[in-house]
Amino acid sequence: MSQANVEQVDIVIIGAGFSGLYAIHRLRNYNVVCLEAGEGVGGTWYWNRYPGARVDIESVEYSYGFDDALQQEWCWPEYFSAQPDLERYANHVADRFNLRQNIRFSSPVDRMRFDEATHRWHVHTSTGAQFICRYVIAATGSLSAPNMPPWPGLDTYRGDVYHTARWPEGGVDFSGKRVGFIGTGSTGIQAMPIIAQQAKELVVFQRTPAYCMPSGNRPLDQDHEQDWKAHYRERRQQMLQTYGASLIEYPQFSAHDCTPEQREEILEKAWHSQNAFQLILAFSDVMTDAAANEMVCEFARNKIRSIVKDPETAELLCPTTYPIGGKRLCVGNGYFEMYNRENVTLVDVKSAPIEAFTPAGLRTAAAEYELDVVITATGFDAVTGALERIAIEGREQRKLVDKWADGPTTYLGAMTAGFPNLFMIHGPSTPAAQAQMITTGEWQVNWTADIIDAMNEEGLTCIEVTLDAERQWALEVDMVAQQSLHRLADSWYNGKNIEGKKGGFMIYVGGFPRFAEQCETAVADGYRGFIRQ
Repeated sequence: MSQANVEQVDIVIIGAGFSGLYAIHRLRNYNVVCLEAGEGVGGTWYWNRYPGARVDIESVEYSYGFDDALQQEWCWPEYFSAQPDLERYANHVADRFNLRQNIRFSSPVDRMRFDEATHRWHVHTSTGAQFICRYVIAATGSLSAPNMPPWPGLDTYRGDVYHTARWPEGGVDFSGKRVGFIGTGSTGIQAMPIIAQQAKELVVFQRTPAYCMPSGNRPLDQDHEQDWKAHYRERRQQMLQTYGASLIEYPQFSAHDCTPEQREEILEKAWHSQNAFQLILAFSDVMTDAAANEMVCEFARNKIRSIVKDPETAELLCPTTYPIGGKRLCVGNGYFEMYNRENVTLVDVKSAPIEAFTPAGLRTAAAEYELDVVITATGFDAVTGALERIAIEGREQRKLVDKWADGPTTYLGAMTAGFPNLFMIHGPSTPAAQAQMITTGEWQVNWTADIIDAMNEEGLTCIEVTLDAERQWALEVDMVAQQSLHRLADSWYNGKNIEGKKGGFMIYVGGFPRFAEQCETAVADGYRGFIRQ
C-alpha cells in the first residue's frame, strides 16, 4: 500500500453515533479520527429511518449532559423524540462543537491488526485508507448490525424488500400495495400502524408476540422543559444513581404486599402513566419474582384482549412464553388497535414457519401469500455483531471472532484479553440498552478517556486486561443475571435471536450504579485486572 494512503493518528474512533461524537469532543487534545460507515452522524438515529421510529426515553433525559449551554439552548418538540428530531440534534452537536473535521464519512472499517512490536493498531477501511494509531475506541453500538435470515428464494422474489435498519432516506409509498411485514419487535410495533393506514393490505408475520404499552407521547410541556433546564445539573447526577440511568419512579413494595384490587389500581395507573417502562416497575419484584411478574403479564394480556376485537387474533398477540420485561418492553401507538382494521391480517409463523420467498411473495408451511413489498424487521446481530463483522486481529494474530466463538468475554465490558489498546463503549457485558444510552455512553467515554490520559501522562504505551479479570467479570455478569427473570427470555440480550449464535447473557443487569462502581474501583485499586506497560 502506498504511504500516501497511510495516516498516523493517536486514536481511531469507530462510529459517529452519540457515543462516538462525544468521544471526539472529549479527546480533542489528541490527534483523533472517527471512521463512520454512513454518510451522516447519529448512529442508530441515522440508519433507522423507518416510519414511526421514536425513542422510548424522555427527550429531556435522552440527551447530552456534558455542556450546559447545549442543554439550555436545545428545545425538544415532544416528550419522546422522533427519529428526525434525534438526527437533527446529532447534526446540531456535530456542527456546534466542530466535530465533522475529525470524521471520515462513508468509511466502514473492514479490518484491523495490532502490531505487538510497536503497540499500535493498523486500521483499514473498505475505501482503501489505512490509519496507524495507538488506541481504538469502538463506539459501534449495540444495535447496528442488521440481521437478515437466509431465506431461500429471496433472489427470485419480484417485489421490493426493505430492512427497517436500512430504510430509504426518501421514504416508501405503500399506496395500493400488498405489504408483508416480518417481525413484531419494537421496530415493527412502531412502523406497522403507520404503514397499515396507507397500504392496500398488510400481512403481519409473527413468530413471537410482544408485550407493548402505550407510548404516552405528546407535545413537550414548556413548564416541564423549563423545570428540567433549571435543574439539569442535579438531575444528571441523580440519573447516574438509578438502575437504568433514568429518572423513572422505582417502587419499594412487592406485588405480594397488595390486595388484588390494589394491584389492579397500581397497574392501571402504570398503563396510563405516559412513561414507557412504568409497567415493569409497578412493583419492586416484577423482574425478580416469577409470581409477581405473572400478575403483570396477565394484566398486559387482558389489555390486549380488551383492545383486539377478534378473540383468536387477540390470543395470538398475547405473549405466554417469557416474562414481561425479559425482552425489552415495547412502546407503541395504536399497535393492538391496528389489528381491528379490515386490511390487516396476522399470520402465526411459530406454528407454520416461513419456508421461502417465491417470485410472487412468501410461502409458509401452511399457505402462500402474494405480496408487492416485504419489510423485514428481523432485528440485529446485537452487542457483538458490529465488531465481529470487522476482521480484528490481536496478539499472536488471534482473531476476535475466534475468541468470541462461544460468546463474548470482556472485562468490565471495556476490553477483551489479547487485544490491547482496544476500548469498547456499550460493549458486551455493559448495561447497554438496560440503561439510558446517551448518559451512560458519556460516562463510559469519560472513564475511558481518563485511562488514556493517565497512560499518556505516565509515558505508558500499552494497556490490556487479564484472562483472570475476564473470568471474574463473567461470574459477576452471570450472578446478577441469575437473580433476574431476564434469563428466562430468548432475546438479543443473549443472542438467541440469531440462529446458531452461542454464548450466555451479553448485557449487565446489575444496574448502572453497581456497574460504574466496579469500573471506578478497578482503576482506583491500582488498575486491578489491567496490565499497563
